[in-house]
Amino acid sequence: MRRFNLALVSALALGALSAALTAVPAHAGEHGGSGAGSPHAGEPRVALGIENCADGVCHFDVPAGTYDVTVLLGGDAESSTTVTGETRRALLPATTVAAGQRAARAFTVNVRTPEGEPTGAEGTPGLDLVFGGTAPALADIRVTPARHARQILLVGDSTVCDQPGDPYTGWGQQLPQYLRKGLSVANYADSGESTVSYLAGAQLWGTVQPLIRPGDLVLVQLAHNDKTTDEATYRANLETLVAGIREKGGEPVLVTPIVRRWFNSDGTLNNTTALLVNGLGVDHPAVIRSVAADKDVPLIDLTALTKALVESLGTEGSKALYLYNEKRDNTHTSVYGATVYAGLVRDELLARHLVPQGLVRAG
Repeated sequence: MRRFNLALVSALALGALSAALTAVPAHAGEHGGSGAGSPHAGEPRVALGIENCADGVCHFDVPAGTYDVTVLLGGDAESSTTVTGETRRALLPATTVAAGQRAARAFTVNVRTPEGEPTGAEGTPGLDLVFGGTAPALADIRVTPARHARQILLVGDSTVCDQPGDPYTGWGQQLPQYLRKGLSVANYADSGESTVSYLAGAQLWGTVQPLIRPGDLVLVQLAHNDKTTDEATYRANLETLVAGIREKGGEPVLVTPIVRRWFNSDGTLNNTTALLVNGLGVDHPAVIRSVAADKDVPLIDLTALTKALVESLGTEGSKALYLYNEKRDNTHTSVYGATVYAGLVRDELLARHLVPQGLVRAG
């Protein structure tokens, strides 16, 4: 682990940062326990700081909930710092700060148990943040319970989830780095799940639906594992998810699946494997588009977007998006591919006015 620079910060800068983050009355959300919401109402709003950090890692002994994190980056030398947390989530992209300067950045993070995939290992209690990059420098940090954060909950499969082991990476794992303070990602995608198994799972839909709050976005991308699901069942399952989200006051967003990197001889992806048509002939993206139109649900056509990108890169250039070089895997994405695909989702959220411009990072 690279040791990071606990830089000396001027009294004025540190005092201003501390004042902005302390002595604020508690306004916690409704949810506690293992959910995606904020800690219990009435919990003191106490800022936790850099005393919880050592050797590039910060650990905060906090209960499950949603937390605002503000970091002050920079040191005596030029620095470049990234922040990841919990189960390999990208929370802040590389941030370069000139020598002798400081830069404040803020984001909101979801803390839950299990901390990664809903059916996976519990992980480490509390909030864990790792400071990396080519020359990381953390001058100060403050963590407080979030007051007014909006949630983006993710319902999906292994191409979306918080993958526990490198090099596997889901696009939902990379999405948080594109969001600013006030907007958190609660990733409840899980490897191997179909619409059938997700709806039936107590740790999946049975856990997610009660966590949905009015105004929350719920992105649904389930298709890769519906290999034996007939069209009527698949459609009905999508409609059940949409209705269940709306019942709680959330806003559903249907997402067509990322393509599989499976080329035809002419360099196109116009085949059933690449475009997620199952053995029964069910065209998953087409059904998702149809349900979105019928139920007036916002659609992110990630199939079309990733198809265009993969085809433009060609058979060689597109290998870097997937785990072809590492695992001969043309379905699951690399860190790079997941980051690119998360950027496509970010762009669509903005284009469809599902999130405000001010809560999104350009990248």
